[in-house]
Amino acid sequence: MPDWNSPTELAVDAAAFTKLMHALAGVYFWEFLTSLDFDWSFISGKRKFGWPMIFYFLDRYFLFFAMIGILIALDSTSEINCQALYTFDQLAGDAAVGLASINLAIRTMALWSQKLFIVIPIVVIIIGHWVLILQGILLKAEWIPGQGCAITQTKTTILAATFIYSMCFDLLILVLTSVKLRRPGEKRSQLMTMLFKDGLIYFFIAFISNLVATIFMVLNLNAVMSVIFNVPAAIASTIVACRAVRRLQNWSSKGPEVFSSGPHSQIAFHSNAGGQVSSRLPQAVTIPHNRKASGGVHVQMETFAVSEVDQESDHTTYKRQSTDIENAEISSEFKRPPY
Repeated sequence: MPDWNSPTELAVDAAAFTKLMHALAGVYFWEFLTSLDFDWSFISGKRKFGWPMIFYFLDRYFLFFAMIGILIALDSTSEINCQALYTFDQLAGDAAVGLASINLAIRTMALWSQKLFIVIPIVVIIIGHWVLILQGILLKAEWIPGQGCAITQTKTTILAATFIYSMCFDLLILVLTSVKLRRPGEKRSQLMTMLFKDGLIYFFIAFISNLVATIFMVLNLNAVMSVIFNVPAAIASTIVACRAVRRLQNWSSKGPEVFSSGPHSQIAFHSNAGGQVSSRLPQAVTIPHNRKASGGVHVQMETFAVSEVDQESDHTTYKRQSTDIENAEISSEFKRPPY
């Protein structure tokens, strides 16, 4: 068993910390650059910007600047204010973890049609999460000649509580999403499947990364090892949460358009590969005029509005239609509405 607080061990751990941070920075910068076209679509006006996207952009850019700050602290050759720099890195990194949870929570609230008995408890939990995140300075760093910035002390109790809180919060979001999307008697649509899989993937990745970080914080081997896995946890949570947001946005822009021509009728129009428009009529239509469908999931927010009809079963369902409407002329009243 090594002496974790010996100068030799601290030097080895600091070297490992530096190499790990550079590798993780490369991973996140690659993820950041390859998805800039999505960000640009909002800046250029191709996509409509809504308030939920604020948390998406804050999550991405908080972590982006936190990684830049970490690299400056590790690679600086002249004396700098290490305490101020690491304080910013800590707050920005913890904020990224909190914002990743918010991005998934917003989608869950939308799935539940923003019902107050779901929204109010989630908002209260989010506030409690941020109370822990904004506890203040949880680590100390100083400039060491010949070595650079070095972490000398950490408050692992609050840090561990923050990550445990994140794990419990993510579990709650997964349960709420599963309950909504997998209720008995409801068919599994492509949208439902995607939302459930994205939530499940996010939970497992975030849970495992946060668990590893929490274990090392509880062990508190030394000042370096106690926080060495905090950054991997923040990066993993941010990447999967932001990818889930982008997938849903891209799906809503490509998904089937659902139109209502009367109080109790619904026709879904699709464009095939040849650019021709075909329409498909459901076998049994039970959608009331207020558009609250019981056989699908309706997700509506300021950033997107999606209404999904079960695409997996419609191929066999529409075979039973006696009326061929493939070549029916589409009148002007069925124009695609601006989303």
